[in-house]
Parts: sequence; C-alpha cells; structure tokens
Amino acid sequence: MRVGLLILAATQALVGVWALTAPRAFYEGFPLPDHPWVALLPPYNEHLVRDVGAFNLALTVVLVAAAWTLERTMVRVALVALLVYAVPHTIFHAGHLEGFPPGDALGQTVGTVLHLILTASLFALTWRMPAHPAPSAATTARSRRRS
Repeated sequence: MRVGLLILAATQALVGVWALTAPRAFYEGFPLPDHPWVALLPPYNEHLVRDVGAFNLALTVVLVAAAWTLERTMVRVALVALLVYAVPHTIFHAGHLEGFPPGDALGQTVGTVLHLILTASLFALTWRMPAHPAPSAATTARSRRRS
C-alpha cells in the first residue's frame, strides 16, 4: 500500500512541480519533447496550467500523508480524492484523441487508464486494512519509556 501511494504521489509531484514552475515548458513538452500532449489541446493558458500544477501538488501532500500514516480512513480519502480527478481526466482524454499521432494516442490512453487502475486497485485493498495501523517499533519503544 505504501509503495503504491508513493508511486501515485511521485507522479502527481512530477506533473505538479513542472506545471507550476514552468507552465509554458509543461504545455509544450509534456510528457516528452516532440510529444506535446497538452499542446495538442490548445490554447495555452498559463493560469490554468499553474492551477493544475498546484492541484497536483496538493494531491501529492494528501497521498504522502496517507503513505506516512497508513491509517485506513486517510488512505481512503486520499485515493477517493485522486479518483475524483482521475476518472473524468481519463474519460476526457479517451474522448479527445483527434490530432494525436497514433503512438501518442495509445500512450496517453494507456497511461491514464493504468493510473486509474492503480488508484482503484489500491482503494479496493483498503477493505483489507485494519482500522488503525499497528504501532511502529519507535512508537512502541517511546510508550515503554514513558511507563
């Protein structure tokens, strides 16, 4: 669970930092040079790209907090928040492939669907999580010293 959450956080962080700090470069170069998926859906809007970056970084914070605590409710909230974004994002991109070279259309579709599958799969796994994570060795040692 922790590894999956951190993978999702890393992808959100990559997009977030890039879009927030270099919106034009993100618009013209995401995901790779010569494959400008965002630029294929014009027009460029700096405000919108920066907002997307900030939003992705906000999701990163929630995902990292969930990975850190592994508390079931926190993990579920983080994953549902990501699904609220990922489902319409995937649907939009699947329906707007005109103008994309075939390899880019396939890459974008596979990428968004895999992101959605990972998020949904992790959410499904939360049903097997205990309500509260077991205390770590450090927490247990601190409790013993206080007693």
